[in-house]
Amino acid sequence: MKIVQLALCALFAAGIAASAQAANLEAGKSKAMACGACHGHNGISVGEKYPNLAGQHVEYVTKQLRAFRDGSRKDQMMNAIAAQLSDSDIDNLAAFWNSLPGATSGTAKSSVPQNIAKTRVTFPENYQKEYTYYTTINFPDRKQVRKYYANPAAVQAARVGKPLPHGSKFFVEVFSTKLDDAKKPVMGSDGFLVPDKLILYTAMETQAGWGSDFPELLRNGDWNYAVFTTDKKVRAGVNQGECLACHKPLDKDSYIFSLNALQAKVK
Repeated sequence: MKIVQLALCALFAAGIAASAQAANLEAGKSKAMACGACHGHNGISVGEKYPNLAGQHVEYVTKQLRAFRDGSRKDQMMNAIAAQLSDSDIDNLAAFWNSLPGATSGTAKSSVPQNIAKTRVTFPENYQKEYTYYTTINFPDRKQVRKYYANPAAVQAARVGKPLPHGSKFFVEVFSTKLDDAKKPVMGSDGFLVPDKLILYTAMETQAGWGSDFPELLRNGDWNYAVFTTDKKVRAGVNQGECLACHKPLDKDSYIFSLNALQAKVK
């Protein structure tokens, strides 16, 4: 029995090795450019919430990517990315990550790639006069409430039901919420959480050619994303890869989660 088990293990290992040899490392490296936004270009991740992939076992990466692709493992960003991968893409990625040397220490981290961290979005100084406020959304798990604004180009397209054109821009005021004695967000009579302090702004804008900075797996047309501090400065080092991955499945809605709310407001 033991000899049979050893033989089966040997056959399994040989199968994995053959699969790795058949994989295209260069194709895997090219596809992994998008993964580098979170997992690092060299497989060493940009933050603790993302696992290192350098040196990871081929069979493990393959299994996890297929689980993300079919939805049996849930993660908003990874489900969106994996849905775009073919079997050969997954095999190539797994072989590429496996070919890289692992981290030399448990604290090693990569920087967010420059093309992912850089944004072309600027702060819209006159947004309260020139933009249309169209909705408020509660985020009780984050103890936040957010107010959404759209610029004239986005409003005009939404009014007639057309895809949002280049020049469209969305801007969001993000507030912390008032808390009750149990440290839970306070709900107002209007159904929205009661804002306490402005803590930051977020924005997204599309202009011709802006998407060329991003790998195709992440690209949202020509949209860029940004976070601004309360003094209207771009927050440096923001990982646009997270925004791009979350919005990626919304291509039929011009990559906007709140498009229906805007259309309802302006029609």
